[in-house]
Amino acid sequence: MSTKKILNKKSIDFLEKYLNNPSPTGYEWEGQKLWMGYLKPYVDTFITDTYGTAVGVINPDAKYKVVIEGHSDEISWYVNYITDNGLIYVIRNGGSDHQIAPSKWVDIHTKNGIVKGVFGWPAIHTRDKSKEESPKLDNIFIDVGAKDKAEVEKMGVHVGCVITYPDTFQILNKDKFVCRAIDNRVGGFMIAEVARLLKENKKSLPFGLYITNSVQEEIGLKGAEMITDRIKPNIAIITDVCHDTTTPMIEKKKEGHTEIGAGPVISYAPAVQNKLRERIIETAEAKEIPFQRMAASRFTGTDTDAFAYSNGGVASALISLPLRYMHTTVETVHSDDVENVIRLIYETLLTIKEGETFSYFE
Repeated sequence: MSTKKILNKKSIDFLEKYLNNPSPTGYEWEGQKLWMGYLKPYVDTFITDTYGTAVGVINPDAKYKVVIEGHSDEISWYVNYITDNGLIYVIRNGGSDHQIAPSKWVDIHTKNGIVKGVFGWPAIHTRDKSKEESPKLDNIFIDVGAKDKAEVEKMGVHVGCVITYPDTFQILNKDKFVCRAIDNRVGGFMIAEVARLLKENKKSLPFGLYITNSVQEEIGLKGAEMITDRIKPNIAIITDVCHDTTTPMIEKKKEGHTEIGAGPVISYAPAVQNKLRERIIETAEAKEIPFQRMAASRFTGTDTDAFAYSNGGVASALISLPLRYMHTTVETVHSDDVENVIRLIYETLLTIKEGETFSYFE
């Protein structure tokens, strides 16, 4: 395995800036602008669509098209109801975890800018010890320090305002990246790094490469569904995150065994085209890139499914980054895994020949 480091100060600085910028589902465009600015030196042109998906393209005139993809959105909340005494109840925008909410600071996005708030919770002294209530969607609430509903509305907060957590990028014990929204802003980062390596190493590809940062994955793969119809790719290699199952309260008999620091995770699922997956595994073995395996029942739950079942069928595969504490504000990944996902996608692209069908009948 190559020991040359891929990540440098410039790329990590971009990752920090990109993660710190909020990108809730349906509101991804500012993050997309940051991403496009970083990617611009490494691509020939860009495609964007109505809902905000951004695509950097290398060799845009080539007929044979390969996609590498991550998704750009993060989970969040919506203001759903404001009480007469100025407290705010919420609904999910994506798979936000109600159990982590109490005592968290939040940013409420309004036309006038950010309004700060906190998820409140009754003090331990005041709760009934005989029947402790857990946080649930119907009992968590946000306090913005207002005395009543009118004051909340005067702040610019109304039903439909989107809410994010302000937690920012940190490095834990030198080699762990920690932040909210690593799922899956890191995917957009990793595919951008693949483009950088291709440019810096002066690699010429015999096909068009579509570096795709899709929107709205967290609410059902919607951005990928839209952009695959626009691109009409021949091959799609998707990257997302998967669970580190070595932390407490996770049943490996159900979830399998994958962990941070042990390499990219290659998926087995009906949507994963077997010959393309085997090409990725062969590449990992040839280049001595460590990897893990994961099986998914029926669906991968990632944009792989959207690409695979589009346009009459697109040969698709999934390379995942193992992650701890998914959909919390302390999502954690290992920097070695980030580098090895980048390396594996890069090396796999170099094996693909124009016109390959990956057909089971050839």
